[in-house]
Amino acid sequence: MSDISDPGDGHSPAAWTGVIIMLIGFTAGTLFFWFNAPWGVYASAVVVIVGPIVGWIMRKAGYGVAGPKYQPKHH
Repeated sequence: MSDISDPGDGHSPAAWTGVIIMLIGFTAGTLFFWFNAPWGVYASAVVVIVGPIVGWIMRKAGYGVAGPKYQPKHH
């Protein structure tokens, strides 16, 4: 059972943005691999690497779980 004071595991704008960017990169990379376009696969790999970096920057900007700009949703 979870504690009420538990901030959650990445349920923040920073985490979701990073995950969505990586999901787009994996999806595009799969399509480029399917169509035999190596340049697109490599470009998609760069997009996947950029995802966590954007999430980290957003966390440092205050949009992480413990950040001042994060507003948790109470269920």
